[in-house]
Order: sequence, then C-alpha cells, then structure tokens
Amino acid sequence: MISINLVPDVKQELIQAQKARSTVITVAILAGIASLAVITILAIYVFVVQTARGAISDGEINNLSEQLNEVEDLEKTVTIQNQLATINNLNEEKRITSRVFGLLSAITPEPPNGIGLSNLELNTEQNLISIEGQAENSYAAVEIFQKTIEGAQIRYTDVNGEVQEVQLASEIRTSDTSYGEDASGRKVLRFTLSFIYDSQLFAFNAKDAEIVISTTGNVTDSRLGVPDSIFVERADDLEEE
Repeated sequence: MISINLVPDVKQELIQAQKARSTVITVAILAGIASLAVITILAIYVFVVQTARGAISDGEINNLSEQLNEVEDLEKTVTIQNQLATINNLNEEKRITSRVFGLLSAITPEPPNGIGLSNLELNTEQNLISIEGQAENSYAAVEIFQKTIEGAQIRYTDVNGEVQEVQLASEIRTSDTSYGEDASGRKVLRFTLSFIYDSQLFAFNAKDAEIVISTTGNVTDSRLGVPDSIFVERADDLEEE
C-alpha cells in the first residue's frame, strides 16, 4: 500500500504550533483560575473569618472586663497580689541591724584600754558606721580599738550552707581627737572613728553571723553580750588654766 502525504511540511509545522499555543493557553487559563481561587479564599479569610474572630474576641474581653469591674475592692486585691509576689525580694534585701550590738561587744577593748561610746551612727545606704567615744588610756586605747576593728572578721553561713569569712571593715579613720573631762572629772581622750563595713554584716541571707576577734574571742549577734558600761555621757571640754 502506498501512502502519499499531501500536506506540505510548512502546514504540519503550523498545525503543531497551533496545538502548542492551545496547550499554553489552556494551562495559563487553569493557572489563572487557580490563582483567582486562592485570592478569593484569602480574601474570605481576611475580611470574613478574621473579622468574625476579632468580634468574638472583643466580646470576650468586654465580658471579662465587666466581670472584673464587678469584683469588690479589685484595686486592693491586685495591690496585695503584687506585694505577695515581691515579698521574697523584700526579705532578701532587708537588713538585720540588731547585729550592731554584737559588733560593739566584740570590737570594744577590755580595760585598761576600755572605750566609752557616746554616740553611734549607722548609715545603711553607704555601709558606714561612725562612732564617737572616749578613752581613759588616751591614744593607746584608741589605737588598740582601731587595730581590733582592722583584724575583725565576719563569719556566717551562706545560702548554700557553707561557712564563709570576710573582712569586717575597710577605710578605717580616726578624727576629731581632743582631750576632755568625763562626768567623774577624769581626763579622757575624745575621738570619732568611722569605717565602711562589709554588706554581709547585716545581710538577711548571712545566717548565724558572728564577729570573730582573734584577741577577744567570738561574739554572736546578740544584745545580751553588750555591757552597759561601754555607753557613757560624752566628756566635757577641758577648761584652759
């Protein structure tokens, strides 16, 4: 059997090109329809679903706000909750200043170099202690007093249950020295001594804190160990002859 192709090659190429064009157009139309469907779905979600969800959320917020406003003494309740939330921090930051009595008992030298205290100032913001006192044994007693403070240590138990020791004082200074006469007519040396104390001295987390003095032993933070004799009236000025 003999087959004769009566369609020229140019015509066949045109037919194939038309088929390809039809395929491309069909694919483009389908892609356009798919894109339009996606855009339509997104538009519905944004303008319908989201709007509906926002309206529902606003309604819930308004309902809850109305319920809160109906609570009696709401402001007081919220304030108490805030205070309860910060109570641990407040405990950690508070200072046990009563330990100053144990400190005085520990650092005051024994007679004949005893020291009488006429005034004590405690500045917890600057960690500064300033002591006004007087000594019968003149400069020797004041020197011993200062050396005792220089050698003192704070021994305490930290939050991990470990025993620690730190230097009690730094920047120890003696000033305003002058001779005077005490209530019994004795000549005494008046002075002012100040020093910066370590923050662990009054720290709440420093458990079982005690002052360790190598020459006089250990004194815990107890008022009972402070003899009343170390507190005296400030001596009067000596009158010039």
